[in-house]
Amino acid sequence: MAFELEKLLRPHILSIKPYSSARDEYSGKIGVFLDANENPYGSLTGEAFNRYPDPYQADIKEKLAPIKGVKPEQIFLGNGSDEAIDLLMRAFCIPGKDNIVLLPPTYGMYEVSAAINDIAIKKVPLTPDFQLQPDSIIEAVDENSKIIFICSPNNPSGNKMDRNAIRKIIEQFSGLVVVDEAYIEFSDEPSFAVELDTFPNLLVMQTFSKAWGLANLRIGMAFASQEIIRILNLIKPPYNISGLTQQKVLESLEKASEIKDLVHKVFEERMYFENELPQFDFVRKIFPTHANFLLVRMDNARQIYEYLISQMIILRDRSKVQLCEDCLRISLGTREENTSLIQALKTYHSNLN
Repeated sequence: MAFELEKLLRPHILSIKPYSSARDEYSGKIGVFLDANENPYGSLTGEAFNRYPDPYQADIKEKLAPIKGVKPEQIFLGNGSDEAIDLLMRAFCIPGKDNIVLLPPTYGMYEVSAAINDIAIKKVPLTPDFQLQPDSIIEAVDENSKIIFICSPNNPSGNKMDRNAIRKIIEQFSGLVVVDEAYIEFSDEPSFAVELDTFPNLLVMQTFSKAWGLANLRIGMAFASQEIIRILNLIKPPYNISGLTQQKVLESLEKASEIKDLVHKVFEERMYFENELPQFDFVRKIFPTHANFLLVRMDNARQIYEYLISQMIILRDRSKVQLCEDCLRISLGTREENTSLIQALKTYHSNLN
């Protein structure tokens, strides 16, 4: 099915005139800046935070593009991936009319953002082993279905989705397919970002929050055609990424090669849990993962969760999530943190006997 961007967009979007910031009108870095009503005397912190940041984060995109195998013009940077999710719904979905397709269990922010924007939701559950059902997904869409969100590796299950199934959905859906790759650095699967030129209706999301260790800075990435990125830039707030955040991301990009070492440490802790958890007879299943967390099915999961809270060890209770009954999600911590969890589970286990 043909993808026609202009027909997919909300009708008024193309006629919007974006806010023209001072840095849009003059993007140079040298000069006497008397155009943006900034404080010329500096900041109370003693650091140079008195000037507005680059609204399009050009320096970051120039360094990030070769790392991700895309062009700078194919990159959108947002205040977390949540900003991109919200902007996509505002650009493509007419409130009270259009719908998105979700594949539970999946990242909860898609549904929250849809509710905020008054967008209907169609749900096609994953299989019991957390895989896609492409035929059922395509059957579920209608003329008002604008976006399908696919999380791979998936949150909360941790598995990667079958690549051919994703391709089938992209090829057969005339709307936008968003592949959320927040955990891609922990997977052996190549990013779909390298296939943007093949699929004009594909948008890939990634984040600096996980493998890059920059969760506190709140910066997400979206990769798509230049036309789709232009739309996101059209409707985003003028200065959505702070100058301090941009500075720290640039510093991190200079150390991009070190991500492999951080990821390797996470893999070691994943193996630690995979070796330690089976000793407990209340652990029924450790689901395969391509992320920095484990989904674990346990007897009395809620009781274990509450016990661990009492020991100041906080997991994520996913036991009420579809297909995740009796499951807890364990983020992989340091060896010291992970050992604390295992010791607490040993104490819990001994109290049962």
